[in-house]
Amino acid sequence: MRISARAQRIEPFYVMEMAKSASAIAREAAGTDRPMVYLNIGEPDFTAPPLVREAAERAIRDGHTQYTQATGLPQLREAISGWYAHRFGLNIPARRIVVTAGASAALQLACLALIDAGDEVLMPDPSYPCNRQFVSAAEGRAVLIPASAAERFQLSADKVAQAWGAHTRGVLLASPSNPTGTSIHPDELARIHAVVAERGGITLIDEIYLGLSYEDTYGHSALGLSEQIISINSFSKYFNMTGWRLGWLVVPDALVDVVEQIAQHLFICPSTVAQHAALACFEPDSLAEYERRRQEFKARRDWFVPQLNALGLTVPVTPDGAFYAWADCRAACDKLFAGRSEYNSEMHEHGSWEFAFELMKRAHLAVTPGRDFGHADTARHVRFSTANSMPQLQAAVARLREALG
Repeated sequence: MRISARAQRIEPFYVMEMAKSASAIAREAAGTDRPMVYLNIGEPDFTAPPLVREAAERAIRDGHTQYTQATGLPQLREAISGWYAHRFGLNIPARRIVVTAGASAALQLACLALIDAGDEVLMPDPSYPCNRQFVSAAEGRAVLIPASAAERFQLSADKVAQAWGAHTRGVLLASPSNPTGTSIHPDELARIHAVVAERGGITLIDEIYLGLSYEDTYGHSALGLSEQIISINSFSKYFNMTGWRLGWLVVPDALVDVVEQIAQHLFICPSTVAQHAALACFEPDSLAEYERRRQEFKARRDWFVPQLNALGLTVPVTPDGAFYAWADCRAACDKLFAGRSEYNSEMHEHGSWEFAFELMKRAHLAVTPGRDFGHADTARHVRFSTANSMPQLQAAVARLREALG
């Protein structure tokens, strides 16, 4: 069977390979006093709050399960618009909001609407691997630009200007970012968009972790800068609805009909039950619960990151959002592999890969190596997810302390 060149361009998603290995080791450890602790997947341990679950049950019971408009339930688009006004003080008309089958569908729709074969899209390195695969699936090419800790692992306006070429279509940013949990300073983001706009390009920004911002400096939507910015968002992270597969896209007025037409063909509509459930996300009781959970995520970060630093797993930039810690594992590798002449953390191509597998075997602790997230020193880093409960994080630190001596 001939496989398309498009499919062959899609890179493996190594974090899934790691997850499969973790599951195999976990089965062996079942029933022991050291079950696997999972800090490798970015999924909140919280699930949808009561009003959301009740709304889903009610929708099914009342038969509200048929197709909606391709752009989503009008009342849900209005509710999202209201959230932008209440949370961020922004006037985002509901007509510019397109409800999608998760942020993944939002990214696909944006890329298909805006990227032609051969177009290049600038992205930071490190960055979330799936985002660049959406560019590739639209026949474009993701151009990764190394971003340092001094730059908060984000692009700068100067780097965007320097990298811009004849085939550059625009930038795809993420703020807060996966894997680093860092955001772009609003002033720098404004400068980046100015560079892009001057060149007639597009600014796409992944804001799926925006609700989980912990510092006032960074907790602002890029949509406040310009109506031409395209924002991708999701009900998965802040709203704790990962498996419901629901997200949204905010686009300029000129793009709404284009995106709607593509969505009609590719998706028909997002899940109707999930949309009716999501309406309850914006009830006062639900929003209060989400804010309580946001503070819990912040408390986990505030405890866990200093613990990593003390163990030599240095987090060079404290995450200001999301639930990740991007840690330099070189010193920890030296400790973990002490006495093994075949290993040199400065020279080994996949240092964090070896480190993560050794932790799984020795400590029954699953973390994500940097391999998926780019090429700029990613082999020296591992990503820890702090989406787990505090007892799980405490158990992880105890196991790290034991493994690293």
